[in-house]
Amino acid sequence: MQDIRDFGARADTDSTKAIQAAIDAAADEGGGTVIVPSGRYPTGGLRLRSYVELHLEAGAHLRFVSDPDAYPAVDARWEGAAARAHQPCLYAAGETGVAITGFGTIDGQGRPWWDALRSDRGALAYPRPTLIGVHECRQVTIRDVTLRDSPSWTVHPLLCDDVTITGIRIVNPEDSPNTDGINPESCRNVRISDCHIDVGDDCIAIKAGTERAPEKVPCENIVITGCTMVHGHGGVVIGSEMSGGVRNVVVSDCVFQGTDRGIRLKSRRGRGGVVEDVRVTNVIMDGVLCPLVVNAYYFCGPGGKEPVVTDRSPQPVDASTPLFRRIHLAHVTARNVHAAVGFVAGLPEQPVAELTLDDVAVSFAADAVPGQPAMATGVDDVALAGLQVSYVRNLDLSRVRIDGCNEPGIRLEHGDAVRYHDVRVNGHDVKVGRE
Repeated sequence: MQDIRDFGARADTDSTKAIQAAIDAAADEGGGTVIVPSGRYPTGGLRLRSYVELHLEAGAHLRFVSDPDAYPAVDARWEGAAARAHQPCLYAAGETGVAITGFGTIDGQGRPWWDALRSDRGALAYPRPTLIGVHECRQVTIRDVTLRDSPSWTVHPLLCDDVTITGIRIVNPEDSPNTDGINPESCRNVRISDCHIDVGDDCIAIKAGTERAPEKVPCENIVITGCTMVHGHGGVVIGSEMSGGVRNVVVSDCVFQGTDRGIRLKSRRGRGGVVEDVRVTNVIMDGVLCPLVVNAYYFCGPGGKEPVVTDRSPQPVDASTPLFRRIHLAHVTARNVHAAVGFVAGLPEQPVAELTLDDVAVSFAADAVPGQPAMATGVDDVALAGLQVSYVRNLDLSRVRIDGCNEPGIRLEHGDAVRYHDVRVNGHDVKVGRE
């Protein structure tokens, strides 16, 4: 066990070299625990090592300085493609058995980074650092710590296998740019449980690189359970970087409060990839803009303004055509909804396939505020809108209740093999073919 004070760390004094020396000493001994005791320790970027646990005791604060020179550029991904970016505040690459634990706080002091982004996009030589970035690692554990004010994404496992993230608290201001909570990208076997996430962008976003990534690596076997998610653009989001494919995702026993969207899947032509076998169960949503979005026309990011992205006519199907299939939601309650029950837009050449809603109850806020369910051309702000579905194959609605929406409660265009059972809108039964 190594105490950072034994290497010269002192509260309220730059402790970068001392903390790194403690980590390296533990690694040189084959592993161990590095203790950060109570106190505030300013630091620059730190590199984690194999079989070393960085443990923050209660009352410990790591406060990362905002000097870009403290985070030299490293190989990473940015917007789903290979790029050089500022080193994460806490960084590991190619390591095994990395752990960050304890009841202390890791503070990214992100405001200067956010201000630089807002004032002049050329002010930074490289994309902002993530707060915790683990790249190509195995057996990663992040437990109990509080993470706040991240410069950009908060926790970013990239190309990792066997990741456990449990009991952490993430707090970033609601208006902070791109401060996603937890973003596993092209990872396998990820377990996220019992976390509280309150951020300025997506709470949890599952990604698999874009068409510009050097290799198409899937993100698969992802379990998310027992989490509370507040504010943010989405509760659990898949995409839009999904070229490597996303599969085997389970979301259960979670609460979303005040997020723009609840479950959100997004992609576009040119991106390719398959999102499949996603199951959402036992989820409560309160005050969300739109509980469910499946959007194959997402226009943000590089290539999003190309004419083919917005074209509603059929295009040739090839490896660049995205596909969503086997998406199942059950036992979901959404209260005080504002914009719409859901927005599902498949492609005419590649419809959303096998979409199921079972035991889903949605009711609207009395003072619903208009909003845009999906970021796609031609999608306007709405309030009190129902379930809008276009280009879907094998749609099953069972025990669905929608209350307080404007008519029609369900708008279906270009649906094949559509089945309703026990569907009620504003107290009235709805059958296939009726709006």
